[in-house]
Amino acid sequence: MLTDKDLQLIEKKGITPEMIETQLKNFANGFPWLKIDSVATVENGIVAIPENEAAKYIAQWNEFKAQGGTVEKFVPASGAASRMFKNIFSFVTENKPEPETDFEKEFFAGIHKFAFFPLLNKRCIEIYGKNIDELIDAGQCVDVARTLLDANGLNYGALPKGLLKFHRAAGGSVHTPVEEHLEEGAQYAADNNHKVNLHFTVSPEHRGEFKKILDAKVPNMEKVWGVTYNVTMSEQKASTDTMAVTNDNTPYRDGNDNLLFRPAGHGALIENLNEREADVIFVKNIDNVVPSRLRHTTLRYKKVIAGYLVGIQKQVAAYLNMLDEGNAPLKEILEFVENKLFTHNAAAKDMDEAALAQYLRVKLNRPLRVCGMVRNEGEPGGGPYLAYNADGSYSPQILEAAQINPDDAAAVELMKSGTHFNPVDLVCYIKDYKGNKFNLKDYVDYSTGLISEKSKDGVAIKALELPGLWNGSMSDWNTIFVEVPIETFNPVKTVNDLLRPQHQ
Repeated sequence: MLTDKDLQLIEKKGITPEMIETQLKNFANGFPWLKIDSVATVENGIVAIPENEAAKYIAQWNEFKAQGGTVEKFVPASGAASRMFKNIFSFVTENKPEPETDFEKEFFAGIHKFAFFPLLNKRCIEIYGKNIDELIDAGQCVDVARTLLDANGLNYGALPKGLLKFHRAAGGSVHTPVEEHLEEGAQYAADNNHKVNLHFTVSPEHRGEFKKILDAKVPNMEKVWGVTYNVTMSEQKASTDTMAVTNDNTPYRDGNDNLLFRPAGHGALIENLNEREADVIFVKNIDNVVPSRLRHTTLRYKKVIAGYLVGIQKQVAAYLNMLDEGNAPLKEILEFVENKLFTHNAAAKDMDEAALAQYLRVKLNRPLRVCGMVRNEGEPGGGPYLAYNADGSYSPQILEAAQINPDDAAAVELMKSGTHFNPVDLVCYIKDYKGNKFNLKDYVDYSTGLISEKSKDGVAIKALELPGLWNGSMSDWNTIFVEVPIETFNPVKTVNDLLRPQHQ
């Protein structure tokens, strides 16, 4: 099936014929539905930290750093902002003389409030000889929108979110999400030497623009915050791309008989995360940022969940050392696994001491993450559940609706009954109890993934996404859900989200 030309292409990308064969099998067979034991709630799998205990976990976090613990902030930032402007693209395509939908009306009514307004206004004057208000009054709203989106304007329709002007800041300046993450990093992720390690995953075509912002902003921010930044970038690896197929699951080929490969979603970034060296890594989406005046709650709970993480890891390490020494209190450790890690296996109670010790060792000696969970108020996002694993145990997992069988009424009802959802607020411990890095690829559930329908040159095709970064790619981690306030979650999914009070 693969020609010599195909083999040369996949070898160049770092893909093997065996990987292609696996991808084709996944297209043909699909992915198995996940089995849920129950929804995670505050009474069942989600930890609610009393306000009067928050200071204890913040102190644990500060103690970890004081003892030389290393920290990094990992920000997926390569995604284009095109979805953010979906409604505005439609407005331009339909060439409307004035806004008609509620979304369009809100956009133009609030246009002066956007942090990018001065830049957009200047560009409109340069192109049309009129400012934005004059263009709107003249029935040229489409020209305003086109200037925002197109390459000869601000090019916001093609840039990644990280490079867009999101917030007005002190002194009349404006901040991109990159700058907000720099400030956040200084406020909760600086180590004992006041060093801030910050890593962005970027697309190759925009790496230069990210570097330009960083070169311009980092020196001044180091002075303001009294820190030293170590900012690095990486790109999604070509070896994680997946091939596209036609509806009959045969490889799609373009007019030149070339195979088509597509980026395989954020799950591919487990490769990038696996290359990081810090003990503790914060993972947060690029668009979940707020101006400094509203950042207090976010900063507080980042420290709280980080403190909770290092406290749990310290106990895990102590138990693993006891298992090594042969004097482990097995019943106590099993209670810890069940009540603190929320991992259950009905067979554990019938195991002899040797089997139980081995079971506990396997369950303890894994990467560890604490995931902030917010009350479900209608925002999109995966949810926290207790789901079954291949060994018959069940444990906390973040699941998407697409992983649940829509024909299983009970599973659908469980999915709908969730009280919380995942805002991508993770803090991870990626080293074992002896200080060695885990190979994170060993803990991916490769039987998970998503198949979606796309089109290419008018032909219907299917695309394959790898297990999601915080779904299947972290499936075999120890996962703890901790409730955090809704104020910590302020995503920008559409341009009009920037009009919300949280972003003003």
